[in-house]
Amino acid sequence: MDTALSWGRYPHFPQTLHPLVWRNQVADQIASIARAHGELLPFGNGRSYGDSCLATSGHVLQMRSLDRFIAADWVNGILRAEAGVTLGEILQLSIPRGWFLPVTPGTQFATLGGALANDVHGKNHHIRGTFGSHVNQFSLVRSVDGALICSREIHAELFAASIGGLGLTGVIEWAEIQLMPISSSQISGVVRRFDNLDRFFELSEQLDDQHEYSVAWIDCLATGSSAGRGVYFVGDHAPSGTLDHSSPPRFNVPFAPSVSLVNNPSLRIFNELYWRKHQSAPTPQRSDYQPFFYPLDGVSNWNRIYGRSGFQQYQCIVPHHSAREAIRDLLDVISSSGQGSFLAVLKRCGNGISPGLLSFPQPGISLALDFPQVSKLASLFNRMDLVVREAGGRLYPAKDAHMSGADFRSGYPAWEQVELLRDPSLNSRFWKRVTE
Repeated sequence: MDTALSWGRYPHFPQTLHPLVWRNQVADQIASIARAHGELLPFGNGRSYGDSCLATSGHVLQMRSLDRFIAADWVNGILRAEAGVTLGEILQLSIPRGWFLPVTPGTQFATLGGALANDVHGKNHHIRGTFGSHVNQFSLVRSVDGALICSREIHAELFAASIGGLGLTGVIEWAEIQLMPISSSQISGVVRRFDNLDRFFELSEQLDDQHEYSVAWIDCLATGSSAGRGVYFVGDHAPSGTLDHSSPPRFNVPFAPSVSLVNNPSLRIFNELYWRKHQSAPTPQRSDYQPFFYPLDGVSNWNRIYGRSGFQQYQCIVPHHSAREAIRDLLDVISSSGQGSFLAVLKRCGNGISPGLLSFPQPGISLALDFPQVSKLASLFNRMDLVVREAGGRLYPAKDAHMSGADFRSGYPAWEQVELLRDPSLNSRFWKRVTE
């Protein structure tokens, strides 16, 4: 059988993939794998970064082949599809008909089931909340109950526990979502660079509520009066234009080098050039949706640039009242460590409450960074965790490979409700690590 790793390639625990062909095989496969190996997990397209997608047994149910569309109401924008359909495949079908995903993460290669199980969020959380807020219903196959239809009215407890529930409550067989109407597949946006962290907060307060999408790239190695400098992006679906689904050329990273190509010298050069590439004056831009939402999807296997040891993403969110000081402290810790990230994303999350019990976003500022996996990373993360903890923030389970059990349990007090509803045949290395 084939094996797979998480997208971060760390921790290195290869997973044996057990294939599926049809939905009616799900229950039997759960029972068969559980009998042979004790525990398992559903596994989508392998875009989760840490160990939340890694089964304790090392055996997972490969959901990607469940990639069929079941029903669509193009008048009202309601779509039902199997859990293995990717977000990109949904867009390929929906865009020409004038519909778009109401929430999308930074990759179109996540599956529908994975987007639900991780309750993903995007550049418009301040407007539309999380992915789970737009899920109408789904079918959940449990080893103890069989297939159950879950919605806000039916099996409501399982509905809430499964959205953001990391695939632990059962295997999502299909899901029905509400799409968002658009008039064009292009994005009308404005880009401007800013000189420091204070300027980011000014731009966020000024621009976020005026636009559907907003996000900032920051130079996490900048220090002194330039600390927190970066580039701010806002955008909206263009009011007119074509409804084209595009497939830009993709480059491939053919293998993982022995050492990471992301290092301090290359980061300093990249960050300086990228910051100077953009103007300080607001610059209107119109682009296809692909580079706006999915800039890294144009490079196949980009995770290999971090070398054979892989990488870890650190994504946290801190409440508004402590965000300015906490983000500044985090950047100070990172710059003083000499370990930087070329992908450093800062954005505001809104007040929308997800239906999911373990949803990551809360009102505040989110910071996400990718770091090559090296031994001294543990010390850096410990210092960053202290800042987040004192600010009343929390980390994102779907991107995590290091969070302490104490931090998880304090940041997600509803975890015990999920544990009570966890399918006894399903368990992940992440869940075992943070709950035992």
